[in-house]
Amino acid sequence: MLFSINETMGQYSELFMLLAAGTYTVAFIAFAWDLAKSSKMLRAVDLKAAELSGQTAEAARVPVGVGAGAAGGDADRADSDVSGPVGRAERPTSSSSGRSGAAGAGYTADGSMRYGGERRVPARVAVALTVLGAAIHAAGVITRALGAGRVPWGNMYEFLTTGAFVAVAVFLLVLIRRDLRFLGTFVIGLAIIMLVAASIAFWTPVGHLVPALQSYWLIIHVSIAVMSSALFTLTFAMSALQLVQSHRQKTIAAGGADKLGFMRLVPNALSLENLSYRINAIAFVGWTFTLMFGAIWAEKAWGRFWGWDTKEVWTFVIWVVYAGYLHARATRGWTGTRAAWLSIVGYLCVVFNFTIVNQFFNGLHSYSGL
Repeated sequence: MLFSINETMGQYSELFMLLAAGTYTVAFIAFAWDLAKSSKMLRAVDLKAAELSGQTAEAARVPVGVGAGAAGGDADRADSDVSGPVGRAERPTSSSSGRSGAAGAGYTADGSMRYGGERRVPARVAVALTVLGAAIHAAGVITRALGAGRVPWGNMYEFLTTGAFVAVAVFLLVLIRRDLRFLGTFVIGLAIIMLVAASIAFWTPVGHLVPALQSYWLIIHVSIAVMSSALFTLTFAMSALQLVQSHRQKTIAAGGADKLGFMRLVPNALSLENLSYRINAIAFVGWTFTLMFGAIWAEKAWGRFWGWDTKEVWTFVIWVVYAGYLHARATRGWTGTRAAWLSIVGYLCVVFNFTIVNQFFNGLHSYSGL
Protein backbone atom coordinates (compact mmCIF):
# COMPACT_ATOMS: atom_id res chain seq x y z
CA MET A 1 0.00 0.00 0.00
CA LEU A 2 1.41 3.35 -1.10
CA PHE A 3 0.80 6.43 1.02
CA SER A 4 0.12 9.76 -0.62
CA ILE A 5 3.08 12.12 -0.89
CA ASN A 6 2.98 15.13 1.44
CA GLU A 7 5.10 17.75 -0.28
CA THR A 8 4.61 20.22 2.57
CA MET A 9 6.33 17.83 4.96
CA GLY A 10 9.08 17.42 2.41
CA GLN A 11 9.62 21.18 2.36
CA TYR A 12 9.70 21.29 6.16
CA SER A 13 12.29 18.54 6.07
CA GLU A 14 14.53 20.54 3.76
CA LEU A 15 14.20 23.57 6.04
CA PHE A 16 15.15 21.48 9.08
CA MET A 17 18.16 20.10 7.20
CA LEU A 18 19.30 23.64 6.41
CA LEU A 19 18.89 24.72 10.03
CA ALA A 20 20.74 21.63 11.23
CA ALA A 21 23.65 22.35 8.88
CA GLY A 22 23.81 25.92 10.18
CA THR A 23 23.79 24.76 13.81
CA TYR A 24 26.47 22.16 13.10
CA THR A 25 28.61 24.86 11.49
CA VAL A 26 28.54 26.93 14.68
CA ALA A 27 29.30 23.78 16.71
CA PHE A 28 32.22 23.04 14.38
CA ILE A 29 33.62 26.51 15.04
CA ALA A 30 33.21 25.99 18.80
CA PHE A 31 35.04 22.65 18.66
CA ALA A 32 37.88 24.27 16.69
CA TRP A 33 37.94 27.14 19.19
CA ASP A 34 38.25 24.61 22.02
CA LEU A 35 41.31 23.02 20.39
CA ALA A 36 42.95 26.38 19.74
CA LYS A 37 42.18 27.86 23.16
CA SER A 38 43.25 24.75 25.03
CA SER A 39 46.49 24.63 23.07
CA LYS A 40 47.34 28.21 24.07
CA MET A 41 46.36 27.50 27.67
CA LEU A 42 48.62 24.44 27.85
CA ARG A 43 51.54 26.37 26.38
CA ALA A 44 51.04 29.09 28.99
CA VAL A 45 51.00 26.47 31.75
CA ASP A 46 54.25 24.99 30.44
CA LEU A 47 55.97 28.37 30.24
CA LYS A 48 54.84 29.27 33.74
CA ALA A 49 56.05 25.95 35.09
CA ALA A 50 59.40 26.45 33.36
CA GLU A 51 59.78 29.91 34.89
CA LEU A 52 58.98 28.61 38.36
CA SER A 53 61.54 25.85 38.01
CA GLY A 54 64.17 28.28 36.72
CA GLN A 55 64.33 26.76 33.26
CA THR A 56 63.80 28.14 29.80
CA ALA A 57 60.96 26.95 27.66
CA GLU A 58 63.40 25.04 25.47
CA ALA A 59 65.00 23.29 28.43
CA ALA A 60 61.57 22.34 29.68
CA ARG A 61 60.89 20.18 26.65
CA VAL A 62 61.16 16.50 27.50
CA PRO A 63 60.63 13.43 25.36
CA VAL A 64 56.94 12.77 24.91
CA GLY A 65 55.38 10.12 27.07
CA VAL A 66 53.40 7.41 25.40
CA GLY A 67 50.43 8.77 27.30
CA ALA A 68 49.05 9.20 30.73
CA GLY A 69 47.58 5.75 30.59
CA ALA A 70 46.30 3.71 27.66
CA ALA A 71 42.77 2.45 27.51
CA GLY A 72 41.99 -1.18 28.13
CA GLY A 73 45.08 -2.02 30.18
CA ASP A 74 47.60 -1.03 27.49
CA ALA A 75 49.42 1.54 29.61
CA ASP A 76 52.53 -0.61 29.80
CA ARG A 77 52.92 -1.07 26.05
CA ALA A 78 54.57 1.66 23.98
CA ASP A 79 53.23 2.72 20.62
CA SER A 80 55.02 0.53 18.10
CA ASP A 81 55.43 3.47 15.75
CA VAL A 82 57.38 5.65 18.20
CA SER A 83 61.08 5.01 17.86
CA GLY A 84 64.00 6.36 19.83
CA PRO A 85 64.48 6.95 23.55
CA VAL A 86 60.89 7.58 24.57
CA GLY A 87 60.61 8.35 28.26
CA ARG A 88 57.49 7.94 30.35
CA ALA A 89 56.36 11.29 31.64
CA GLU A 90 54.87 11.84 35.04
CA ARG A 91 51.12 11.29 35.05
CA PRO A 92 49.21 14.56 34.71
CA THR A 93 46.66 15.64 37.24
CA SER A 94 43.87 15.80 34.62
CA SER A 95 43.16 14.67 31.09
CA SER A 96 44.15 17.83 29.27
CA SER A 97 45.32 20.47 31.68
CA GLY A 98 46.81 20.76 35.13
CA ARG A 99 50.21 19.58 33.91
CA SER A 100 52.79 18.83 36.55
CA GLY A 101 55.90 20.95 36.35
CA ALA A 102 58.00 21.57 33.31
CA ALA A 103 57.49 18.09 31.97
CA GLY A 104 54.10 19.07 30.65
CA ALA A 105 55.47 19.88 27.20
CA GLY A 106 55.36 16.25 26.14
CA TYR A 107 51.97 15.24 27.41
CA THR A 108 49.03 13.95 25.48
CA ALA A 109 45.55 13.62 26.94
CA ASP A 110 44.81 10.74 29.28
CA GLY A 111 44.67 7.50 27.34
CA SER A 112 41.63 6.32 29.30
CA MET A 113 39.58 9.08 27.60
CA ARG A 114 37.72 9.75 30.84
CA TYR A 115 36.46 13.22 31.64
CA GLY A 116 38.83 15.35 33.72
CA GLY A 117 38.01 17.92 36.36
CA GLU A 118 38.76 20.95 34.21
CA ARG A 119 35.95 22.92 32.57
CA ARG A 120 36.46 23.53 28.87
CA VAL A 121 33.75 26.08 28.16
CA PRO A 122 34.10 26.11 24.33
CA ALA A 123 33.86 22.31 24.29
CA ARG A 124 30.74 22.35 26.46
CA VAL A 125 29.18 24.97 24.17
CA ALA A 126 30.11 22.88 21.13
CA VAL A 127 28.49 19.75 22.58
CA ALA A 128 25.33 21.69 23.50
CA LEU A 129 25.12 23.07 19.95
CA THR A 130 25.67 19.59 18.55
CA VAL A 131 22.79 18.25 20.64
CA LEU A 132 20.59 21.10 19.36
CA GLY A 133 21.67 20.45 15.79
CA ALA A 134 20.99 16.73 16.17
CA ALA A 135 17.47 17.47 17.48
CA ILE A 136 16.77 19.70 14.47
CA HIS A 137 18.34 17.11 12.20
CA ALA A 138 16.11 14.41 13.66
CA ALA A 139 13.09 16.59 12.92
CA GLY A 140 14.28 16.81 9.31
CA VAL A 141 14.61 13.04 9.02
CA ILE A 142 11.21 12.43 10.63
CA THR A 143 9.36 14.99 8.47
CA ARG A 144 10.97 13.46 5.37
CA ALA A 145 9.63 10.08 6.47
CA LEU A 146 6.18 11.55 7.09
CA GLY A 147 6.22 13.29 3.75
CA ALA A 148 7.12 10.10 1.88
CA GLY A 149 5.05 7.76 4.06
CA ARG A 150 8.00 5.39 4.47
CA VAL A 151 11.47 5.05 5.97
CA PRO A 152 13.67 7.94 4.71
CA TRP A 153 16.52 6.08 3.03
CA GLY A 154 15.33 5.24 -0.46
CA ASN A 155 17.90 7.29 -2.45
CA MET A 156 21.27 8.96 -2.05
CA TYR A 157 19.81 12.20 -0.66
CA GLU A 158 17.97 10.35 2.07
CA PHE A 159 20.87 8.00 2.81
CA LEU A 160 23.24 10.97 3.21
CA THR A 161 20.95 12.99 5.44
CA THR A 162 20.01 9.99 7.58
CA GLY A 163 23.59 8.74 7.66
CA ALA A 164 24.85 12.13 8.83
CA PHE A 165 22.28 12.14 11.62
CA VAL A 166 23.22 8.63 12.77
CA ALA A 167 26.94 9.54 12.74
CA VAL A 168 26.29 12.57 14.97
CA ALA A 169 23.94 10.60 17.23
CA VAL A 170 26.52 7.83 17.71
CA PHE A 171 29.17 10.46 18.49
CA LEU A 172 26.92 12.03 21.14
CA LEU A 173 26.11 8.63 22.67
CA VAL A 174 29.81 7.75 22.95
CA LEU A 175 30.43 11.13 24.62
CA ILE A 176 28.34 9.94 27.56
CA ARG A 177 31.07 7.47 28.56
CA ARG A 178 34.23 8.79 26.89
CA ASP A 179 35.64 12.26 26.39
CA LEU A 180 35.90 12.23 22.59
CA ARG A 181 35.30 15.95 22.20
CA PHE A 182 38.62 16.15 20.37
CA LEU A 183 36.83 14.33 17.51
CA GLY A 184 34.17 17.03 17.29
CA THR A 185 35.72 19.02 14.47
CA PHE A 186 36.14 15.87 12.38
CA VAL A 187 32.76 14.24 13.00
CA ILE A 188 30.74 17.46 12.75
CA GLY A 189 32.81 18.55 9.75
CA LEU A 190 31.96 15.30 7.96
CA ALA A 191 28.28 15.70 8.89
CA ILE A 192 28.28 19.20 7.37
CA ILE A 193 29.91 17.90 4.19
CA MET A 194 27.29 15.14 3.94
CA LEU A 195 24.38 17.56 4.39
CA VAL A 196 25.81 20.04 1.88
CA ALA A 197 26.45 17.26 -0.65
CA ALA A 198 22.93 15.92 -0.13
CA SER A 199 21.36 19.35 -0.71
CA ILE A 200 23.52 20.39 -3.67
CA ALA A 201 24.63 17.27 -5.54
CA PHE A 202 22.07 14.62 -4.59
CA TRP A 203 18.85 16.46 -3.86
CA THR A 204 15.80 14.38 -4.74
CA PRO A 205 12.17 15.46 -4.25
CA VAL A 206 10.13 13.44 -1.82
CA GLY A 207 8.50 10.53 -3.62
CA HIS A 208 7.64 6.84 -3.64
CA LEU A 209 10.18 4.05 -3.68
CA VAL A 210 10.97 2.14 -6.83
CA PRO A 211 9.19 -1.27 -6.81
CA ALA A 212 12.34 -3.25 -5.98
CA LEU A 213 12.75 -1.30 -2.72
CA GLN A 214 9.19 -1.75 -1.53
CA SER A 215 10.05 -4.44 0.99
CA TYR A 216 10.51 -4.77 4.74
CA TRP A 217 14.08 -5.81 3.94
CA LEU A 218 14.81 -2.17 3.17
CA ILE A 219 14.39 -1.34 6.85
CA ILE A 220 16.55 -4.25 7.99
CA HIS A 221 19.30 -4.10 5.38
CA VAL A 222 19.79 -0.34 5.04
CA SER A 223 19.38 0.53 8.73
CA ILE A 224 22.26 -1.80 9.64
CA ALA A 225 24.33 -0.40 6.76
CA VAL A 226 23.73 3.16 7.98
CA MET A 227 24.71 2.30 11.56
CA SER A 228 27.85 0.48 10.44
CA SER A 229 28.82 3.39 8.18
CA ALA A 230 28.38 5.80 11.09
CA LEU A 231 30.76 3.71 13.21
CA PHE A 232 33.23 3.54 10.33
CA THR A 233 33.07 7.34 10.19
CA LEU A 234 34.17 7.57 13.82
CA THR A 235 37.05 5.16 13.29
CA PHE A 236 38.12 7.01 10.15
CA ALA A 237 38.45 10.21 12.19
CA MET A 238 40.36 8.40 14.94
CA SER A 239 42.69 6.71 12.46
CA ALA A 240 43.48 10.03 10.79
CA LEU A 241 44.25 11.56 14.20
CA GLN A 242 46.33 8.50 15.08
CA LEU A 243 48.60 9.17 12.10
CA VAL A 244 49.05 12.81 13.10
CA GLN A 245 49.62 11.94 16.77
CA SER A 246 52.11 9.22 15.89
CA HIS A 247 54.13 11.66 13.77
CA ARG A 248 54.01 14.21 16.59
CA GLN A 249 55.20 11.67 19.15
CA LYS A 250 58.11 10.66 16.92
CA THR A 251 59.08 14.28 16.38
CA ILE A 252 59.11 15.14 20.08
CA ALA A 253 60.86 11.88 20.99
CA ALA A 254 63.60 12.84 18.54
CA GLY A 255 64.00 16.22 20.25
CA GLY A 256 62.01 18.24 17.73
CA ALA A 257 59.65 21.09 18.49
CA ASP A 258 56.00 20.39 19.21
CA LYS A 259 54.31 22.30 16.39
CA LEU A 260 50.92 20.67 16.93
CA GLY A 261 50.06 21.87 20.40
CA PHE A 262 46.34 21.24 19.94
CA MET A 263 47.08 17.51 19.64
CA ARG A 264 47.88 17.44 23.35
CA LEU A 265 44.13 17.27 23.90
CA VAL A 266 44.12 14.07 21.84
CA PRO A 267 45.08 10.74 23.48
CA ASN A 268 48.27 9.02 22.42
CA ALA A 269 48.39 7.11 19.15
CA LEU A 270 48.17 3.72 20.86
CA SER A 271 44.98 4.62 22.71
CA LEU A 272 43.40 5.92 19.51
CA GLU A 273 44.38 2.73 17.72
CA ASN A 274 42.95 0.49 20.44
CA LEU A 275 39.59 2.27 20.57
CA SER A 276 39.38 2.43 16.78
CA TYR A 277 40.05 -1.32 16.62
CA ARG A 278 37.24 -2.08 19.06
CA ILE A 279 34.72 0.11 17.25
CA ASN A 280 35.77 -1.29 13.86
CA ALA A 281 35.16 -4.80 15.21
CA ILE A 282 31.59 -3.86 16.14
CA ALA A 283 31.01 -2.09 12.80
CA PHE A 284 32.43 -5.09 10.94
CA VAL A 285 29.82 -7.37 12.52
CA GLY A 286 27.15 -4.92 11.37
CA TRP A 287 28.59 -4.83 7.86
CA THR A 288 28.61 -8.65 7.80
CA PHE A 289 24.88 -8.63 8.52
CA THR A 290 24.47 -5.94 5.84
CA LEU A 291 26.05 -8.29 3.31
CA MET A 292 24.06 -11.30 4.48
CA PHE A 293 20.68 -9.56 4.58
CA GLY A 294 21.40 -7.97 1.20
CA ALA A 295 21.92 -11.43 -0.27
CA ILE A 296 18.68 -12.70 1.26
CA TRP A 297 16.81 -9.67 -0.10
CA ALA A 298 18.36 -10.21 -3.53
CA GLU A 299 17.10 -13.80 -3.57
CA LYS A 300 13.58 -12.67 -2.74
CA ALA A 301 13.65 -9.79 -5.28
CA TRP A 302 15.59 -11.31 -8.17
CA GLY A 303 15.70 -15.04 -7.47
CA ARG A 304 19.45 -15.26 -6.72
CA PHE A 305 21.63 -14.57 -3.68
CA TRP A 306 24.59 -13.20 -5.62
CA GLY A 307 24.88 -11.83 -9.14
CA TRP A 308 28.21 -9.94 -9.22
CA ASP A 309 26.37 -6.64 -9.51
CA THR A 310 28.78 -3.70 -9.02
CA LYS A 311 27.15 -2.70 -5.74
CA GLU A 312 27.32 -6.25 -4.45
CA VAL A 313 30.97 -6.55 -5.40
CA TRP A 314 31.97 -3.32 -3.65
CA THR A 315 29.99 -4.20 -0.55
CA PHE A 316 32.03 -7.40 -0.45
CA VAL A 317 35.27 -5.49 -1.12
CA ILE A 318 34.55 -3.32 1.95
CA TRP A 319 33.95 -6.45 4.00
CA VAL A 320 37.26 -7.95 2.81
CA VAL A 321 39.24 -4.77 3.61
CA TYR A 322 37.93 -4.53 7.16
CA ALA A 323 38.27 -8.30 7.65
CA GLY A 324 41.89 -7.96 6.55
CA TYR A 325 42.35 -5.05 8.94
CA LEU A 326 40.99 -6.98 11.93
CA HIS A 327 42.92 -10.14 11.03
CA ALA A 328 46.21 -8.35 10.34
CA ARG A 329 46.10 -6.43 13.60
CA ALA A 330 44.98 -9.35 15.73
CA THR A 331 47.24 -12.10 14.35
CA ARG A 332 49.93 -10.56 12.15
CA GLY A 333 51.05 -7.72 14.36
CA TRP A 334 49.96 -4.97 12.00
CA THR A 335 49.78 -2.16 14.51
CA GLY A 336 50.53 1.56 14.45
CA THR A 337 50.35 3.44 11.17
CA ARG A 338 49.81 0.33 9.06
CA ALA A 339 46.61 -0.47 10.95
CA ALA A 340 45.50 3.17 10.71
CA TRP A 341 46.02 3.23 6.95
CA LEU A 342 44.03 0.02 6.51
CA SER A 343 41.15 1.54 8.47
CA ILE A 344 41.29 4.67 6.31
CA VAL A 345 41.36 2.61 3.10
CA GLY A 346 38.28 0.75 4.29
CA TYR A 347 36.39 3.98 4.82
CA LEU A 348 37.47 5.31 1.42
CA CYS A 349 35.97 2.14 -0.07
CA VAL A 350 32.72 2.92 1.75
CA VAL A 351 32.69 6.44 0.28
CA PHE A 352 33.55 5.11 -3.20
CA ASN A 353 30.77 2.53 -2.99
CA PHE A 354 28.21 5.14 -2.06
CA THR A 355 29.22 7.92 -4.44
CA ILE A 356 31.03 6.66 -7.54
CA VAL A 357 29.33 3.26 -7.76
CA ASN A 358 25.86 4.72 -7.24
CA GLN A 359 26.33 7.45 -9.84
CA PHE A 360 28.48 6.00 -12.59
CA PHE A 361 27.89 2.24 -12.59
CA ASN A 362 24.67 0.83 -13.96
CA GLY A 363 23.17 -2.16 -12.24
CA LEU A 364 20.27 -3.52 -10.28
CA HIS A 365 21.23 -1.30 -7.34
CA SER A 366 20.96 2.02 -9.18
CA TYR A 367 18.71 3.69 -6.65
CA SER A 368 20.45 7.05 -6.39
CA GLY A 369 17.28 8.89 -7.44
CA LEU A 370 19.26 11.19 -9.73
